[in-house]
Amino acid sequence: MAVSGANTHDKRLVEETLQSVPVKRPKPTRRKRQNLCADKGYDYPDVRQLLRDWGYTAHIKSRGEEESERKQIPGYRARRWVVERTHSWFNRFRRLLIRWEKKVENYVAFLHFACAWVTFRAADILG
Repeated sequence: MAVSGANTHDKRLVEETLQSVPVKRPKPTRRKRQNLCADKGYDYPDVRQLLRDWGYTAHIKSRGEEESERKQIPGYRARRWVVERTHSWFNRFRRLLIRWEKKVENYVAFLHFACAWVTFRAADILG
């Protein structure tokens, strides 16, 4: 998880986000590659090179690529609903929707709490 101001472009946080991944990933091999999907906001040569350096195979739609696929493939739907749904769940927490905390540590604590709450709700533990 990487936290910054709302006016920070996504591409500036790629390396910080990759460094903050808590689960140790297996080393990529030729048979089992590590894939990373991203949206058009990450379609920059330096981001692609950074992902290559980290050992990821980047799947980033270029600008205009999705529109051409929509015209060519009947019934085409973008596959970003999982991320959008999760963001929608986080927006239900008013404390996260508008950031009132001045300290980053406090905001990160509320993000962790929201993640735990969403996970428990998805597992149907809390009802």
